[in-house]
Amino acid sequence: MGIEDRLAGIRDADLLAEVEAARGGFLFGAIVEHILHRQRERDAERAASGAAADRRAAMGRDQRRRDAVREVIENEPTAPENLQHIHSVLALCGLPYRDPGETREFFREYGRNTLSILAGRLKSPLTGEMEPQGLPYGPKARLVLLHLCTEAVRQRSPTVAVADSLSGFMREMGFAVTGGERGTIRQFKEQLNRLAACTLQIGLWDGESRASTLNVPPFRSLDLWRGNGAEGVAWSKTVQFHQDFYDNLIRHALPVDIRAARAFSGSARKLDLLFWVGYRLRALHRPLRLTWDNLHGQFGAENGSIRSFRQAFKADVAHLVEVFPKLPLSLDDNGMLLLPADPGALLVPPRQGKAQGKIQGKEQGKPARSLASPR
Repeated sequence: MGIEDRLAGIRDADLLAEVEAARGGFLFGAIVEHILHRQRERDAERAASGAAADRRAAMGRDQRRRDAVREVIENEPTAPENLQHIHSVLALCGLPYRDPGETREFFREYGRNTLSILAGRLKSPLTGEMEPQGLPYGPKARLVLLHLCTEAVRQRSPTVAVADSLSGFMREMGFAVTGGERGTIRQFKEQLNRLAACTLQIGLWDGESRASTLNVPPFRSLDLWRGNGAEGVAWSKTVQFHQDFYDNLIRHALPVDIRAARAFSGSARKLDLLFWVGYRLRALHRPLRLTWDNLHGQFGAENGSIRSFRQAFKADVAHLVEVFPKLPLSLDDNGMLLLPADPGALLVPPRQGKAQGKIQGKEQGKPARSLASPR
């Protein structure tokens, strides 16, 4: 290719300026060849970007979000500012997916083990009465837990300042921060109050003659104040974790990539799946097979039949794999197969040099391992 042909292939203004600056020099031909190579690299990047944009334009809104998150995670490794944390027990114990209404207890079997969540009461700063709170439910309850656990880990304190941090977290998760009767602020406040009032119990049975019941109290106290304005909505300035729960959280906090949580922030079951898979893969040393009955017990509380659950769960898993295509996870007629993962395939890769192994816990950690192993 002659020099004129090479020059004709250079089109970008900044590259043409470099050509003019080099013109008349002794190495002009070599410089033109190098600039042409850079032009071709740019053209290839633009073509790839255009193809990706065309492909994404054909997707639905939620799929576009997942695809965008996948691209960001693949090109920008997880950094400390991307990390949130949640307790392993909370990663494995599912809350109700939808509003249970007047129901005061949520009850779920995990093989031989049982989770019970009891709704409680809070002292109202508006009326002075001990007012009943409903059971926590839905994606917002899970996001509140994620936020509070993260703040406790970051601040190294069981007491978390809520009023100054929750609105920022809501924006970070993609929610508009709105007031009023149906606003997002009220919705998040309601889930916080429900969580602070509830009690968790985990029942363990060895299948023969021994059983035990463990109380898992996430919160010790919640201070409520009369809100400003006409609404007068009770709002918490601080929330305090139970000291045992906090100590165990600091030892066994499960890292969660906030970018992935943002992609699934509208779905309670997808958030549960994100937390659960993240925990299981970090502790897995040999292949694990879970039947559809196991999976239905873990994730299918609101699907009456396994058939309807299987259809919905397959879609949820497919969405998770869209964001993390390297996950060593597969579904078939028998259920799910999880394989030990290379660090690069984990939802949050471990830090360099950090040994991987099963989470070793005391008291609060033991029920988490039992719940994670349905039989």
